[in-house]
Parts: sequence; C-alpha cells; structure tokens
Amino acid sequence: MREEIIVIDYGMGNLHSVAKALAQVGAEPVVTGDPALIAAAKKIILPGVGAFGDCMANLTEEGLIPILHSHFAKGTPFLGICLGMQVLFESSEEAPGVAGLGVFKGQVRLLPTKEKIPHMGWNRLEPASPSPLLPATKDSYVYFVHSFHAEPEDKSLITATCDYGCTVTAAVGRGSIQAFQFHPEKSSSTGLSLLRAFKEWQP
Repeated sequence: MREEIIVIDYGMGNLHSVAKALAQVGAEPVVTGDPALIAAAKKIILPGVGAFGDCMANLTEEGLIPILHSHFAKGTPFLGICLGMQVLFESSEEAPGVAGLGVFKGQVRLLPTKEKIPHMGWNRLEPASPSPLLPATKDSYVYFVHSFHAEPEDKSLITATCDYGCTVTAAVGRGSIQAFQFHPEKSSSTGLSLLRAFKEWQP
C-alpha cells in the first residue's frame, strides 16, 4: 500500500523534486496548500527554499500555523527540510524580529565559518543523538545548500552534524518531529533511503 504523505505548498520550496523522490520510494505524495487536507494529514513534509521571514509570512497568510501546531501536539509524523527545519526554532538572524514556530528553543544563525557561504555541495553526516530516520554510521554523504543553521538550546535535539570549517547542525529531532538541514531529495540513493525511512516510520 502506498502511504499518502502531504507535502505542504505555501508558495515556497522545492516541491516537485520532493514529491518526485517520495514517489520513487513508493509513497503517494500530495502537494497541497489546502488547510483542510493538511489538517487531515497522516504524515507531513514541510520543504523550504528561501528566506525565513517570507516562509513565516506565507504560513501565517495561508492559516497553516495553528494546523501545524495541532499536528505537533498530537504526534503526527513530521519532516522539515532545509528552511522547513529552521522555522521550527524561535527566531533567525536572517529575519530579526520575526518569530518562528517555536517548537524547539534556540535560534538560527549565520554559519560561523571561514569557508564560502552559502555552504553548497556534498558533506558527510556525523551521527549525534539517535534518530529514527538517520543511519548510525559515518558513511552517508548528503547535499546541502544553505547559509544559516540552527543552534538549539538543548543540544540533545541534534541528531547529526557535519563539518564545514565549523560544526554544522545537519539534523534535529524529538519524538514525531524530525528535520534535516540538507536536501534528501537531492542526495541520491542516500537521500532516497531517508525518505523511505520517513514513509515507513510509525512513531
């Protein structure tokens, strides 16, 4: 049976590539911004490419923030990708004064590195805290495109890091809420295996 996964369309993000990758692993992606469909979702992905402030403005305008918080409260399996991970935090240096979803305490900050920004390309994941979606080995390479990363107050939220002249928060999670800073849909067979793990995950 193909599991339906809602990919939230809020006017930003890499929707087509995420949906295509989900279909490749046997899921049934439904790309929608319809609040009623999102409210009824059994699994949710919040993708994102763009700016923190624009993302929060669009989610607010579409009436999706209360729906997301309802899902967080009841334990609906949720995966945030890239910007979809950053907005789980309280705020971002990219958009001073704009509140994030505040699911996790902490801020999103510009990468403190002397390397070129944005961080763009392949990097090796370093496992941190256990994750239901990530492998426990150091042999997984995934694709990043970003200039900012999350700095959680509670470091146990960090499920993976990578090195880019600094320690980058590559993934976070607690319970039914998991998120990747990298793009699984652009990460070849490794990324597909992570999306397959999300499809099969029953927290």
